[in-house]
Amino acid sequence: MEILFTILVAIAVVLISALVWRILNSRYQDETKRTLKIFGLHRHSKNPILHPDKDNNWESEGVLNPAVIKDDDGVVHVLYRAIGADGVSRIGYTKSLDGKNFDGRLPYPVFEPRLGFDLPTPEQMTGPKKFDRNFYTSGGSWGGSEDPRAVLIDNTVYMTYVAFGGWNSIRIALTSIPLSDLKQKKWRWKRPVLISPPNVVSKNWVLFPEKINGKFAVLHGISPKIMIDYVDNFEQFRNGDYIESLPSHGGHGYQDPRRDKYWDNLVRGAGPPPVKTHDGWLLLYHAIDKNDPGKYKVGAMLLDLDDPTIVLRRSDSPILSPEMHYENDGKPGVVYASGAVIKNDDLHVYYGGGDKTVNCARRPVMEILEYLKECAPATATE
Repeated sequence: MEILFTILVAIAVVLISALVWRILNSRYQDETKRTLKIFGLHRHSKNPILHPDKDNNWESEGVLNPAVIKDDDGVVHVLYRAIGADGVSRIGYTKSLDGKNFDGRLPYPVFEPRLGFDLPTPEQMTGPKKFDRNFYTSGGSWGGSEDPRAVLIDNTVYMTYVAFGGWNSIRIALTSIPLSDLKQKKWRWKRPVLISPPNVVSKNWVLFPEKINGKFAVLHGISPKIMIDYVDNFEQFRNGDYIESLPSHGGHGYQDPRRDKYWDNLVRGAGPPPVKTHDGWLLLYHAIDKNDPGKYKVGAMLLDLDDPTIVLRRSDSPILSPEMHYENDGKPGVVYASGAVIKNDDLHVYYGGGDKTVNCARRPVMEILEYLKECAPATATE
């Protein structure tokens, strides 16, 4: 009996061990499948949707990094950064009825930089006053109005952009225009104001597309945490008030030890303004993998609707990477998303490719949200 009991115990141990192994292995397999799941945006078949125009000297060298808003008629308006042969960045305009096919591109810039504000003075110049991609890493431009982002709030279009007044003055500026003026192509922009402090390199600041608790919400950092300031009126910045934030770190990004094993271990900053969904604020952002250096990639995170400083989910993998030839021409390895709108239940993302062209990619919003729900919680460290 004693021998039989021992045998039965041994068999039970083996069976229990096998069951435990199967459970753990199943969980491991599920986790591996989740972590390795490939998810990405679908590129527009007609990319690039905008090329440099050699017939227009002001946009002959590069068109990139567009700001996008959708009006109450469903028309998608695009304000894109243009670089001319003179090396100056200006803002151009085009529009689309369906978000994919563009017409109405204007032959002139709709927003011009100003000397001493977003153009360096002759005393501040450090190189030639012309387009030079080798000398100027900022897309080949030595100054001007760069990388706009736009939102529509209360029938007014607000545009933030980088006022590049030389390497000693890289700041965030804000201007606005009534939607009615934009529709009629009356480019009566409000006199811009600087909202970031002097002597600090600032980039990738965006506005939320609606007021939160009656105030404008300015998202000015996403790593090591979400940083938001709430503003009553932007006129206050004309008195020397500024939003304090962490300085941008050039092409390196902020290192987040919690994301060390993920693709986004070096975070650059926000992409387009957040997009409101029923599950939270959908925020796209740019990051670099230190194990795959030299490539800007786009990820997604979901922020809490009531308190957008709380990150609910974050993509395990990039949703857009520089893989196409037009994303590696000009400045190789760059996809820079700066505009996004929901149209016909699809999230249309507009981005610069290689600091040279404007492109579009899309995916149903529900699929993006479902993917994020399958990702590890934002607080995960593994």
